[in-house]
Amino acid sequence: MSVRPISDHALLSDCRSAALVTSDGSVDWLCLPRFDSPALFARLLDEDAGHWSIRPAAPAEVSRRYVEETLVLETTFRTTGGTAVLRDALALGRRERGHALGAASPGVLLRQITCTEGQVPIEIAYAPRPEFGLVHPLLTPVRGGLAGYGGAHVLLLSTSVDLRVSGSTAYSQITLRAPDRLGFALHVGPAWGNEPTRWRAGCIRRRLNDTVEGWRSWSRLHRGYVGPWQHEVGHSGRVLRALTFAPTGAIVAAATTSLPERAGGTRNWDYRYTWVRDASFTLQALATAACEKEKNKFFGFVARAAATQLHRGADLPIMYGIGGERDLSERPLPHLTGWRDSNPVRTGNDAWRQRQLDVYGELLDAAHQTIPSGEWLDTPTRTFLLQAADTAARRWTEPDQGIWERRGPSRHFLHSKLMCWVALDRAIAMAPALQADECVSHWQHERAEIRQAIEQRGWNPRLGAFTQAFDSDDLDASALMLPIVGFLPPQDPRVQSTVLAVATGLTDRNGLIRRYLADEIEEVEGAFLLCTFWLAHALALTGHTTHARQVFQTAIARANDVGLLAEETDSITGEALGNFPQAFSHIGLINAARAIRDAERQPVPQGAER
Repeated sequence: MSVRPISDHALLSDCRSAALVTSDGSVDWLCLPRFDSPALFARLLDEDAGHWSIRPAAPAEVSRRYVEETLVLETTFRTTGGTAVLRDALALGRRERGHALGAASPGVLLRQITCTEGQVPIEIAYAPRPEFGLVHPLLTPVRGGLAGYGGAHVLLLSTSVDLRVSGSTAYSQITLRAPDRLGFALHVGPAWGNEPTRWRAGCIRRRLNDTVEGWRSWSRLHRGYVGPWQHEVGHSGRVLRALTFAPTGAIVAAATTSLPERAGGTRNWDYRYTWVRDASFTLQALATAACEKEKNKFFGFVARAAATQLHRGADLPIMYGIGGERDLSERPLPHLTGWRDSNPVRTGNDAWRQRQLDVYGELLDAAHQTIPSGEWLDTPTRTFLLQAADTAARRWTEPDQGIWERRGPSRHFLHSKLMCWVALDRAIAMAPALQADECVSHWQHERAEIRQAIEQRGWNPRLGAFTQAFDSDDLDASALMLPIVGFLPPQDPRVQSTVLAVATGLTDRNGLIRRYLADEIEEVEGAFLLCTFWLAHALALTGHTTHARQVFQTAIARANDVGLLAEETDSITGEALGNFPQAFSHIGLINAARAIRDAERQPVPQGAER
């Protein structure tokens, strides 16, 4: 059973794949060559599923940070005898700069430990376990390192360290004296082809420097946001870039699978895919973080992936693989115990089979944000967006699973109706570009019908709030989207009352917001950081900027020591929960920061208090 806190991990990325490193220098998660590849190290989910640790053999005081404006991790170990600094990175391509980040990543994990003062005994444990721990490779010393054979890949660890092999694990202990330095590079290649090229120490050092400069060059191009929490917004922009699959522009929801929404629970999903639902929120965040090229590429990926499905008359899929894959069938991995016995561990995600009507709104809103006014659209894009708008107009009356992907019966969720309204609202605004003037009257009629249904059946006068579903008594944080997407003005009394009801009824003891209070799985889940940022966003729009700042600060206080946000936090202990790091949480941070900044630049609305 893996027991290390989720928040103890730091992210490495080459914009194709991801690794997670613990504060004591252990790589406990690594998927190569793609985010969704089977893990080579998965101790995150099971103690025996593989890891690679480099750390002092003596007690040490530990601190860590990302090298400024990068995702190159630097961990400092201070012992009574000396100090050692460990640098970790997934290598970017040689001299890879700016917007091309990840275009030529070689799929190599780099590690370098340097004694900067005195002397430090270092212990190394290398235990690769490909295919989520199913393969225990045969480790064989070779010139310049160690080769591992077994399964579909050959692993090559380039290093000058003499490693002692015992079974499928290699060990070493060595004392470093300032300024000694050791370098390591882990490569993966096909089992039946040529072995990967070995890297010498000088090459490892140069490629680490290349990777630092690659991230810095990207960060220099993406400093567009000026305002409160500027550092946090910039860092969150890098996290979104790190979760981007460079070949297609797809952004994964998180780097991991099966980290639970409750310790010991069963809500353990695979998040290494792209959700259409996230599109409009993501594009807003990318625009704020000055990621214009990334924004356009992400929309292009979503549009291309979704177009063929609507063309065949089927529902718009809610999610895709990072290469555009459609079938994401879920399967359990019963040999893994799960994080703190949270099982089953799953790969794949059966939510791809669900109907979620909100995706039409997210898609049209994304198009509205991305396509300049008056721009001529090519026929495939225009046809696809027309089909999406017409489908929203035709199907908005149907029940679905909703934004939170409920696995119980379909219902008439308010958020789904709201986003169908958004789909038609944005299509009407884009009608000239869509060459769809003849459709506008029909879209306007259906938009008005949706508004009437939401205002009549989504509003609960007893609660004084818009609720989770039509004719419901349950609060849901997704109702905060009503002013954010422009359905009602922020000063509408029903909006003000709904924001207050959510803040009162869904806030936990730590000041964070739950999505809702209960559901058919009957598990008490943690508070959602995205929903907390939504509340901050909505408070800013409604003129309550002082309260918005307080809520925002409460949310960002849940970031770990290197600024990464989980999906949820335990409402009792405050511990991080869910897949990690969570793109949606960082998206919420960026959008809420912008909303608070903009609100503070506006005159105070009558009746509002800052």
